[in-house]
Order: sequence, then C-alpha cells, then structure tokens
Amino acid sequence: MINFFRAVVDIVTPPKCLACRGDVLAGASLCTACWQKLTYLEDPVCDALGIPFAYDEGEGALSAAALADPPPWDRGRAAVLFDDAAKGLVHSLKYRDVTEAGLFMARMMARAGRDLLANADVVMPVPLHRSRLWKRRFNQAAFLAKPLAAACGKAMATDILLRQRATPQQVGLNAEARRKNVRKAFMVPFEKSGLISGKTIVLVDDVRTTGATLAACVVALKKAGAAQVFVLTFALVKEPHRMHIDA
Repeated sequence: MINFFRAVVDIVTPPKCLACRGDVLAGASLCTACWQKLTYLEDPVCDALGIPFAYDEGEGALSAAALADPPPWDRGRAAVLFDDAAKGLVHSLKYRDVTEAGLFMARMMARAGRDLLANADVVMPVPLHRSRLWKRRFNQAAFLAKPLAAACGKAMATDILLRQRATPQQVGLNAEARRKNVRKAFMVPFEKSGLISGKTIVLVDDVRTTGATLAACVVALKKAGAAQVFVLTFALVKEPHRMHIDA
C-alpha cells in the first residue's frame, strides 16, 4: 500500500534530484552528475577516525592522527567528506527541514556504518538542549538515527543521553573553543545508567568537524557504564583547522 501511494505521488510530482532539482527515477536521491560530486569514504579507512588510507593497512588499522591524539570513542565512520556537495545536503536537512535529504543521508550512513550497526546494542542521536529543540522543532541527528536503528533492527534511545546545559553554537569556533564549549554539557541520569551498562552504542550525528561534541557525549556515556561507543556521521571534515566551518 505504501509503495502504491509513493507511485501516485511520483506521478503527480515527479521526483527531483536533491541537489540540482533535475529529474531522477526515485525520490530522496541524486542524479548521476550530483552523485559523482560527493567524495565517498570507502575502505580502507582508519578504524577510529574513518579517514581514508592510501592503501589497505589491515583490519583495525589506526591513522597517525588517531595514534597521536586517540579519540574517546572506539570506532568511527562517516559516509562522505564534508565538501560543497555534502554541505548542500546537510544544510537542506538541518536548516530547511528537507526530510528527503535526511533519508538519503541515512541510507549512505547505513552503508558506511554497517559493521558498527551490526555490533551495536543501541542507536542514539546526539541530543539537543530542550531550549534549542523548542526553537528549531527538529533534531537532525534524531531524524537520521531513526531509520538507521530500524534498518539494523536495534533499539533507538533518545531519553538516556541528555544535554544538561544550553551551549552557544559551535559554528565559527576553533577546535579548542569547541571543546570548552561542550565540556560537561552532556550527562546520563543515574537512573538510566543501567540501560547502557555494558552495552555497545552507535552515536549518530550529521557532521563530525573537530569531534568535540561527539567526544563530550562519549565521555558521558562511558562514565555511565557503556562498554563501547562507536560514532557514525554522514559527513566528515577531514582538516577542520584549514577551513571556515559552518556545519
């Protein structure tokens, strides 16, 4: 029945490319030209940061960056590099509530993070503070996490990891300022810690820039007893110190 109604909608309003608005065969997709503009992060990649290797260094290999400054999470993946093509999709979801962009992003994330999702107990979005959620009325991380959890048949939790204080937006801040901005911003209520004790969690967000927000979340989750935390995003900023970040 759902497929029938989808077909009717496509006849009435033919599907358009999410980027250029050209004709495509199915909704929530890109045309061939726009698809080719994205930089996909395929194996081999660093197991912790998800950044690409020039050649296969073996299962579980870590990059020089991960060895020099190990992240608090156990494994990390992203679907694409954050460039102009990825930025358009991220902003469509984040600022214009284009849900079809989110569905496309989630499909790409499911592919990139299939090993993480297969080994997870719980899928969890990076939370917004209630004041920010009230203003925006939309948490893009939660939107992405829902189809990811459904695709792998795992539980999704939105009421365990909480943002306990409102923080200024990270846009325009350098790495150190971002870390200070979100330090101790997240927590797991004591009465909820038993729900994640000994569990493996996949933490979901749209973009990993410096990783400061994700790191603060991971610290809170591990303090509450999580055994492992994997991070999964749609886009990855490879060298955040070299570009103006407005993700």
